[in-house]
Amino acid sequence: MSRKRGIGLVVIVAIISSVLSSLLTVAVVKNNILSGTGTTNSSSEIVVNENGKSQNIYHAVTEKAMPSVVGITTTTISTNNRFAIPTESEGVGTGVVVDANGYILTNSHVVSDGKANKVNVLFNDGTTTEGQVYWYDAQLDLAIVKVEKTGLTPAEFGDSDNVRTGDISIAIGNPLGLDLQRSVTQGIISGLDRTIETEQGTMTGLLQTDASINSGNSGGPLLNQNGQVIGINTAKASQGEGLGFAIPINTAKPIVESIIKTGKFEKVTLGIKGIDASTYEAATNQKLGTDNGVYVAEILDNTAAKSAGIKVGDIIVKVGDTSLTGMSDLTKALYTYSKGDTTKIVVYRNGKEVTLDVKF
Repeated sequence: MSRKRGIGLVVIVAIISSVLSSLLTVAVVKNNILSGTGTTNSSSEIVVNENGKSQNIYHAVTEKAMPSVVGITTTTISTNNRFAIPTESEGVGTGVVVDANGYILTNSHVVSDGKANKVNVLFNDGTTTEGQVYWYDAQLDLAIVKVEKTGLTPAEFGDSDNVRTGDISIAIGNPLGLDLQRSVTQGIISGLDRTIETEQGTMTGLLQTDASINSGNSGGPLLNQNGQVIGINTAKASQGEGLGFAIPINTAKPIVESIIKTGKFEKVTLGIKGIDASTYEAATNQKLGTDNGVYVAEILDNTAAKSAGIKVGDIIVKVGDTSLTGMSDLTKALYTYSKGDTTKIVVYRNGKEVTLDVKF
């Protein structure tokens, strides 16, 4: 009789120990997900929040990121018609708060490449505030909208250079308009360094995801399993399903940081007029010896290019450590430099590569 009670006691102790161990594991996993410091990548992991409710990674990421996601509506007046009659068009997109004092990151095409006459920002608490286009770049398809509002919840940035194919990806946005605002979709990173053609031109270095992205998602965040922004959703392939693309957040970081710190962003210039080498070859039926890079059609006076010794007919194939496919890559590369910086530029000239020193 005593022996049976002893065995029963051992079993009960073992069960209690197992339960406590499980609770401890759940608490640790929950902390990792919400704080953005964890390494777990399991989408089926169940966690427990402060109220004792069970939730998975998608719950946790949504709760963390949703206060930073905004809706953006625009009104644009244009006269691009044969009768020169002003026409008004309305647009809907998404943005993400990047600073508590009213700076919001979105796509350039969401604000009509700076031509939007009116911009309204709808926040997570239901309030709407008029905004102004503070900065934009149509080639990068990025823009900053500023609102006169403080105390906002900025999103946490991740490191898009560390993103791998197969990572969890979660998109939040307003597909097809504000009736479906703040829709959450999930998937994985399907590919890296993708190149696509858009109305704005060629876009390179994009993240590919199968998380559903539709019209209205533009400008919204693509998030990792820690609720960090790894990309800004920009486009989808109309000829297929599950083919969405995002601009890596590391492309936007130096721009955002400069605007928040100084109130402005000064882009350095090289001082050339150029065209994608592949486009030049196709237009002229002239073989350049390389399909990648930027063909230099003109050098402007009193510029970094002129001082560095770049010549008309050169094909710029590398800036610093960045190899160039075309003008889009050159534009992005220049955003990583400030006035006074120096770097090396590699050009393809007369059948061989030449390295030049340039000071911006």
